[in-house]
Amino acid sequence: MSTPTAAPVYADAVDLDKHGVYGATALKVDNGGWNRPRYPFQARVTADGSSGYRAEPGRYHLYVSHRCPWAHRSAIVRILKGLEDVVSLSYVDDERDGRGWAFRERRGADPVNGFRFLREAYEATEPGYGGHVSVPVLWDRTTKGIVSNDFFNLTIDLGTQFEEFGDPTVHLYPVELRDEIDELNDHIYVNFNDGNYRVAGAASDEAYAELRGRVIATLDGLDERLATRRFLHGDAITESDVRLWVTLARFDLTYNPFCKISERRLVDFPHLWGYARDLYSRRAFRETTDLDAFTHLGPPFLDPAVSRIEVEPHRADWDEPHDRDRLAS
Repeated sequence: MSTPTAAPVYADAVDLDKHGVYGATALKVDNGGWNRPRYPFQARVTADGSSGYRAEPGRYHLYVSHRCPWAHRSAIVRILKGLEDVVSLSYVDDERDGRGWAFRERRGADPVNGFRFLREAYEATEPGYGGHVSVPVLWDRTTKGIVSNDFFNLTIDLGTQFEEFGDPTVHLYPVELRDEIDELNDHIYVNFNDGNYRVAGAASDEAYAELRGRVIATLDGLDERLATRRFLHGDAITESDVRLWVTLARFDLTYNPFCKISERRLVDFPHLWGYARDLYSRRAFRETTDLDAFTHLGPPFLDPAVSRIEVEPHRADWDEPHDRDRLAS
């Protein structure tokens, strides 16, 4: 499915002095928290092609990053759904300067277009593009452009529209649970996935206390939920589990020490911690995870006027037995 060039093409090294820090990943707002930039490419892939993009093997390529939790979701779903020979995938470099995501030797060259910078994919799709360059990106070899960089819906399409080619026994977004999944996904996104960034963006002590309280309350609620069920919606992994897990995996190494959220670590929430290890023991989660890449994530800055608790990074033993099999019905 790749179109290799005669020799790998790489971007030059990260140069923060020359190009500055890439600062468009989150935009500060006056009342604290973060506004995410718009994701302008929001086309959908459909099984019948009614969207203009038909689900078919060999047509699409995913650009992702080990650093980005939103991109991590797509990499996980691709394996869970058995699409490794259907949708190809490559990684951008972990580091970026003001030019944005790039392809360097550590993570490999762009196997499809030979781009040096991911911005080239955006400019190829929309000449003169001047907006935010994010991952994941779903690239279409047929139209030679981006289908979507909308992480909200990309995993839904991967999990539901490639049934003819993927694992028919895996149902990450089953029809009978969609309302419940959507409701829980919204709660997890506002109060945990994005909630960590909102804590980082707090502009006052009062906002900081409120926002970190929401994250901690969400963790407590999810911990209680998982005391009696193996996964968030029962005995099978769903879209909700993928969305929650990518942030849980980064909590002790990244979000908590950087955003200063909780005196308790993930490992101190017993059911959540066992659940997280249960998922990590599965190939789709383990093989798409580089824990070493999580140690430098984080929003651009913290307001020095806000008084925050001190939290140190913690590298847990993810291979510790999880004992979650007992919850299977």
